[in-house]
Order: sequence, then structure tokens, then C-alpha cells
Amino acid sequence: GEPYAPSAAGTATGWVRPPGGTAAPAAPDPVANATVDPARWRPWRFRMSNDVWGTPVVAGDLVYVTSFEVHALDVASGRRQFKTRDVAWAMAVADGRIHASDGPTLYALDAADGGERWRLSTDGWVYSLGVDRGTVVTGTRGGGAQAWEAATGELLWETSGLQTDFETPDCGPVVQDGTVFVWADARLRALDARSGTERWSYPVGDTGSCGGVPVRLHAAPDGVVYVAAGTRLLAIDTARGDVRWRFEAPAVFLSPPAVGNGGVYAADYLGTVYALDAAGGQERWRIATEARQSSEPVLVSNGLVHLGSGGALYTLDAVTGTPRWRFAAGGDIVGSPVVADGRVHFGSADHCLYALDATGGQLRWKLATGGEITGTPLAAGGVVYACSKDRCVYALDAAKGTGQARR
Repeated sequence: GEPYAPSAAGTATGWVRPPGGTAAPAAPDPVANATVDPARWRPWRFRMSNDVWGTPVVAGDLVYVTSFEVHALDVASGRRQFKTRDVAWAMAVADGRIHASDGPTLYALDAADGGERWRLSTDGWVYSLGVDRGTVVTGTRGGGAQAWEAATGELLWETSGLQTDFETPDCGPVVQDGTVFVWADARLRALDARSGTERWSYPVGDTGSCGGVPVRLHAAPDGVVYVAAGTRLLAIDTARGDVRWRFEAPAVFLSPPAVGNGGVYAADYLGTVYALDAAGGQERWRIATEARQSSEPVLVSNGLVHLGSGGALYTLDAVTGTPRWRFAAGGDIVGSPVVADGRVHFGSADHCLYALDATGGQLRWKLATGGEITGTPLAAGGVVYACSKDRCVYALDAAKGTGQARR
């Protein structure tokens, strides 16, 4: 990691804390339940030799980022502890392992030191990867899905016939709480994660009948999977496949529904936000924002709904839909906002990372980087982590940014 000097442009991107002090002790696992000692920790950034992308992952006292390879950085100092030998187009950290794929190869590494646990060749190109309850689930180009024992790499089952129109990391099989959801043969299918046995299927239709957009879903803790299929929202019992309710909107949904406050919240591509009753699907309210290309769900937190639409962050009252505030950034909002400790953090294509008061929308701090923010920031233990197309990973004080007083 490097404490870095103020930029040539004189913007507020230099660290102002003195470089004295020692690195914070290793945080307990998970770090989300820990807080850094502000007297012993300084904001840091780590510069890669290649592009970084996506969203950082924190587990224990390490932050994992993808820059062709997976790099593991110390959360306290930003020093790199190790990097993988192989490219990682897809990565998931779980149960003390890094599970990753370079396309034709799937491998698992020890999350603490990068030591190899297992490695295998797949029969196809892996485009998506998820881990849940000791099962790795991959999507491979050409409509394939596979499940692997996470500890050993043993193939548990595989299937074919999945949709091939949207073979991107966020459109592959979804694994949650022991169930794998796949969109195959114009049906949403729920499979047992360990055996691959089909539990139920529902005819959501093919790409054409879904408005030319991917099916998106959110498997909620209440035993219901909430599905966006074109202009339709569905609530399906996760165990039995019974449809509890359906809702039809005038425009297609590009992002999965979100759940909170006893409601289901979803935004269509025009930026209209809908609030539905979670139990019966009745519409509570709908509010227009602006056109929205994001595939990220809205964020429901502390009685508020936050969403990036175009170049602005909108915040609505979750109960009434009343607009609370709107904050315009200098470019499109990237990824999803994240809320922690009364602040909402988000990145923008204008190269800046922002921290706002979640209730009132006041700017708390912003940091100009040398490139677009990639993915969604991560807030954990009083620190905000973000990746930028300037090839840097940033760790900032969630309350103060780089520590510089607001101008």
C-alpha cells in the first residue's frame, strides 16, 4: 500500500494524516463485525500493474480484489499478502477458500496464504461462479451448469439447456440456501444444490416473452423467491414452487426485486420504482425517477429506498414513496449504493467515490480518483473499500474519507 501525495490538480485526494502509527491488529472474522482503531489506522491505496474490476471482498483481515489475478491485501495496511498465479475472471470467497476460474479451469486456494487446494479442467468456459453451503455452482458457455464439492472439487452434477442469450457473470445460475435456480427451456427451474434434482419449475417463457431482458431473481430469507421476468414480478414459494402472486408493470425490469420493510421493491428501466406488499403483491405506491440501465436492485435500508438512476442517487420513503432527496453526481452511478452507519456510499463514472448522509442526502465527503469506480463499494468495520479504473484499490475512513476536513 502507499500513502499517496496530493494530485497534481490539487484536488482533495491526498492523505492528510501523518504517516506515523502502526498497522491495526488483525481483525476478527468476519471483519464486518470489527472496527478499525482510527488512532492506529490510516487510509491507504494499493496500485496494481493491471486493471482492477468488480467489487472488493473482505474476509477476516484480508481484502480480495481481481486484477487479472486475485490479490489479497491486508485490511489494516494495504500491503499485498499474496496473489494468485492464474487469471480469475470469476471469484467467490467462502469457508476459508478462494474459488475462482480462468475460463477453462476451476480452482480453489487457501484464503489465508493462497496455497492451492484443488484444480480441475472444466468441459466448457466458466462465465459465472457462486458458492453456498459448501457447493460451488458454475455456469458454462453454451447453456451448461455444474455443481462441485467446494472442499475437494468433486463434480456433484451437471445439466444443460440453460438460456444462452445472457452468458454474463450476473446472469448465470443463482445458488442460495441449498437451492440452485436456472433459466432453462423457457422455465425457471429450482434444483437441489447437492443432487441437482429438480424441485419445481415455472414457465417464465423464453427471452422473447421476457421482453428481451434476462430473468432476475432474489431468493429471500422468508422462503420466497422474488422473480423479475420482463414486465412481470412473481413471488414463488422456494420449497414447493407455488406462485403466491403476480404483478404486471408497463415496462421491463432490468434488475431483481429487493425485499425490506414488509415490502417488495423493484425499479423498471424507465426508473419507475414500485413498492408491493410482500404477502399479497398489492401495489403500495409507484414513483418515477429517471431512465435506468442498471441491473442492480434498489437498496432498502432503515425505512428508506436508495437507487442510482442515470447520474443521480434517489432516496424515497419506503412506506409512502415520498421522495426524500436526490443527489446528482457528475456521471452515471456505478454498481449499487451501500449503507453503513447512517451514510450511503457509492461510486460514479465521474471517477469519484461519494459518502452522503443517508437521511438528508448531505455530502459528507468525496474522493476523486484517476478513473471510473468499478463495481459496488464495500463498507465494513468503519472502512469503505473501492476499486477504480486508475488501477488502484482504495481503503477510506467511512466517516472522513481521507481524513481531510470538508471544504
